[in-house]
Amino acid sequence: MTGTGVGGGQGLEVALWRAVAVYRVAALGYAAVVIVMNYDGYAHPWGGWAVLAVMTAWTAYTVPAYGGRRRRGWPLLIADLAVAACCVVATAWVERPDNIADGRPTLPVSWVAAALLAWAVAGGRRVGITAAAVLSAANLLVHALARTSGGMSRTTFNAIVLLFLAGLVVGHVVRLALEAEARLARAVEMESATRERERLARRIHDSVLQVLAMVQRRGGELGGEAAELGRLAGEQEAALRAMIGTAPSVEAVVDAAVDGRRGADGHGRLVDLRPLLAAHASPSVTVSAPATAVRLPEHAAGEVAAAVAAALDNVRRHCGGSARAWVLLEDDGAGAVTVSVRDDGPGMPPDRLALAAADGRLGVAQSIRGRVRDLGGTVSIVSAPGEGTEIEMTVPGAEAAGRVRP
Repeated sequence: MTGTGVGGGQGLEVALWRAVAVYRVAALGYAAVVIVMNYDGYAHPWGGWAVLAVMTAWTAYTVPAYGGRRRRGWPLLIADLAVAACCVVATAWVERPDNIADGRPTLPVSWVAAALLAWAVAGGRRVGITAAAVLSAANLLVHALARTSGGMSRTTFNAIVLLFLAGLVVGHVVRLALEAEARLARAVEMESATRERERLARRIHDSVLQVLAMVQRRGGELGGEAAELGRLAGEQEAALRAMIGTAPSVEAVVDAAVDGRRGADGHGRLVDLRPLLAAHASPSVTVSAPATAVRLPEHAAGEVAAAVAAALDNVRRHCGGSARAWVLLEDDGAGAVTVSVRDDGPGMPPDRLALAAADGRLGVAQSIRGRVRDLGGTVSIVSAPGEGTEIEMTVPGAEAAGRVRP
């Protein structure tokens, strides 16, 4: 059962279960009227009262049961459908065969549709159609047990058609409504987060960023060790500006509302990779990304960002503080996302990585290649002495990444 099914607790779903309860009670009243009106024509009149008593008792139990999330599950749904089907089949014993052949309705009449509606609300159109098939089989079994000569009556045929239509339409509409509510809730959440982000950005701009800018300026003026401190302050200022400046667009809000539901099918929530990489921007690191969102499963995006951080850390450690680096994010639109990290450092000989691995220094092997390999991707490293180094990481995109288990 999915998150929009039995286990859900959203306001719309509660309203749907209340509507099913109201229908169940109203249909019980209609069934009671029909049984009273046809009482004299039954083959076993007291059987009609017995079926009505069962329907009344079951209605009294299921109305509060479906209202409680803990009891609203498959055991209750299966029992509900079984009781409804048994009440239908009981018609073959209570009614006269000639009345059944003439098209007189079954004892519960439309009350059985309450179980079908419960299944449709719980699981959507496929589950609703399954319930309709069970109740339709019960209607056909009534004619088989009564041994009606003319076979299925036109009333029974119409009832079966209505059952399937109700299961299909109600299940489909319910699922669309629940998905729309989930999108709205996610959009409201994103809007609230965006406003909070903007509020924090204003406060940071008025305090922290100004202090970092002043430290950078004064450090450059003083020189020496203060210049290095100023350079570090400038890098942090640029990174912080990039972090607070990456606000989600309207498209990202809507996409996040849609992608947030994908956790139920095992693929994980999709996130935009761009803000994760933009956080590494600084005066010495340039980050370039497409104008549109580049989405990956949350785990995959985190691993790619960690691999990029490891590559930039290598640039700082092995190329010196004056080295520059460029991070380029590309989405080819054909199921692959590529991130390249290039620097203008001194480069390295062809056997450098192999010697490092032999000496037990596995930064590139584990932090970069290992992460990307676990995602089903590939890593290409091109370097030569005096020509810098370029690391190209390619991982499956949003559609293909769900098939690769981390």
